Amino acid sequence: MSRVRILIADDHALLRSGLRALIEAQPDMEVVGEAEDGVVALARCRKLAPDVVVMDLTMPGRGGISATEDIRRECPNTKVVVLTMHDDEAYVRIARLAGAAGFVLKKALATELIRAIRAAHAGRSHFSTTGPAAVARTAGAPLDLITDREREVLTLIALGHTNTEIAGKLHISEKTVETHRAHIVEKLGLRTRADLVRFALEHGLLKT
Repeated sequence: MSRVRILIADDHALLRSGLRALIEAQPDMEVVGEAEDGVVALARCRKLAPDVVVMDLTMPGRGGISATEDIRRECPNTKVVVLTMHDDEAYVRIARLAGAAGFVLKKALATELIRAIRAAHAGRSHFSTTGPAAVARTAGAPLDLITDREREVLTLIALGHTNTEIAGKLHISEKTVETHRAHIVEKLGLRTRADLVRFALEHGLLKT
């Protein structure tokens, strides 16, 4: 029986080493490559065609959400299982929207990641139950508090794009992106990226 071929994408070398040891201890799995960010993950998917990518969400440069979208578009036979420290329902929803087949918390038991990889390879989904949703809701803040440009910036932030990527997409400077982000935070009273993601989802800025 052929083994499940896996690529590990995480910016921490120590974690990649631990994941490699865990995965290669399984008789039906092998690690075919590693990547330290989303750009490298996509390049190695193109070259290695892994069955499953274990993807961290927050990496320098191109993050896991953008990389997941790219991989699902360019390498449709490769499944993505998100492995993250972000215990928030908003991240589960954004991972689903990006095309991930699984979502596992880093604090979960190692056996859950293995189950998620097997499920993804078999064409099934495996999404961990996260903690309770944040008490503070964002839906009460009106969308018309922000300008059309700020709305564009917010959408791209929620999709996981970096300031550099947003600047390139909107043909503005990184400084302008930072200014728009500061205005969004001030006007909407949002403090964390999870808050921004929830707001974008709840106000229809991201297609569900």
